[in-house]
Amino acid sequence: MWHHYYTVASLDEALQLLAQHRESARIVAGATDLLIELERGVRPGIEALIDLTRAPGLDAITLDEAGRVHLGPLVTHNAVAASELMQSRTLPLAQACWEVGAPQIRNRATVAGNVITASPANDTITPLMALDAVVTLTSTRGRHSLPLHEFYTGVRRTVMQPDEVLTDLAFPALRPNERGVFIKIALRRAQAISVVNAAVIVELDTSYGLSLSEHPVRRARIALGSVAPTIIRCPEAEAALIGRPLSPESIAHAAELARSAAKPISDVRGSADYRREMVRAAVRRALRAIARGEERGALPERPVLLQTADHSRQTPDDRHQSSVIHRANDAIVTTINGREVTLTGAADKTLLRMLREDAKLIGTKEGCAEGECGACTVFLDGAAVMACMVPAPRAHGAEIVTVEGLAKNPLLVSGYSITTNQLQLSELHPLQRAFIDEAAVQCGYCTPGFIMSGAKLLEERPHPNRAEIEQALTGNLCRCTGYYKILAAMEKAAS
Repeated sequence: MWHHYYTVASLDEALQLLAQHRESARIVAGATDLLIELERGVRPGIEALIDLTRAPGLDAITLDEAGRVHLGPLVTHNAVAASELMQSRTLPLAQACWEVGAPQIRNRATVAGNVITASPANDTITPLMALDAVVTLTSTRGRHSLPLHEFYTGVRRTVMQPDEVLTDLAFPALRPNERGVFIKIALRRAQAISVVNAAVIVELDTSYGLSLSEHPVRRARIALGSVAPTIIRCPEAEAALIGRPLSPESIAHAAELARSAAKPISDVRGSADYRREMVRAAVRRALRAIARGEERGALPERPVLLQTADHSRQTPDDRHQSSVIHRANDAIVTTINGREVTLTGAADKTLLRMLREDAKLIGTKEGCAEGECGACTVFLDGAAVMACMVPAPRAHGAEIVTVEGLAKNPLLVSGYSITTNQLQLSELHPLQRAFIDEAAVQCGYCTPGFIMSGAKLLEERPHPNRAEIEQALTGNLCRCTGYYKILAAMEKAAS
């Protein structure tokens, strides 16, 4: 899919390579959108990928002295959702990050990547627009910043030049008298693109000592996604709230004005009329939640991340810190299930294909090749990821665990086929044993992915409750609809 894969040790090195290759290169951070586009052939002419994920200092979430939050280009959605700072001071963005994809996707996908992709249905852009975010673009020519609303020129179009990297997202943290909420309306609870989404932030005049719903609004910001070519603001609805408390009447009026501001199209996810009605419903729901002080909604205080405490985006040792150039026949040296292996001919593949075709570990399944089903879930440097959405060269110097590596039997770990007589149940992972005890396997195709997600949950949180189990499995689909038995197996293993 590509000719060269550069693993860089610094941002400066990436900028030099980008200046050299320009339109024929793309930056790899999460690559969750990029790999799908390359697989589908919608990114012709891409010859080089430049992997930033080993460059230090690019995954920080900070609050400066002026009260502005800064996100580095490698900050993932899970990092934002789990951040105490983000939950307390920028709740709408934390909620939006929690709504993106599934845990395996959120462990790789970055907020900066979501912004750059520029789809009007992307969840994180909407709260960033309501937060008045500023983006900083950097190249070998220098750096410049601009408001996020000036960054977009149309559907999936931005002002970003081929040699530029988005190096910072900055926005003011919410003050004590500001409240905000993000609402997403989609066709299912997880792994779904927004039919409509909305971010609402209001600044309240708290000088009168009234109850929350009686404080007049000083300032309002309402942003809508998936209803126009770009994320839009609703100035008339915002103005209608100023000077008025969040009463049922003012909320209904603002929601109607927001509905009028939306200019959606009809597509497979919903008609234009339906989207307009959902805009009204989403804005009304958001303002009501703020008036009741219930804006946190379903975002848990401790989100399930499917990663362990020692998870790091950096290489595990110093052997691979310097820049590495991979071509199709170059060797990838990696550790799989505790054994260091050297694989050649895989540098232009996905991690999924490398594991199956080159490492001969066929327990990892391909169900969709686009991050929808979770059948290819593996652990990469301590985090659950979907192997179909990771470039194989990212495994160079990394530690990988596949479903074969969960059992204690060395034949399984080595990737050899074994007979039932050779396999002792005592050698299985507790979750594998629970799947047998609870008859949680039907066709079995999805089973490796479910077991990998479940095993990482038990590692992260040894005694999860039912809600946490369901959160952990949102990225895994069972086409036989065997979910009840799978959940029963998870609960048995957790006990």
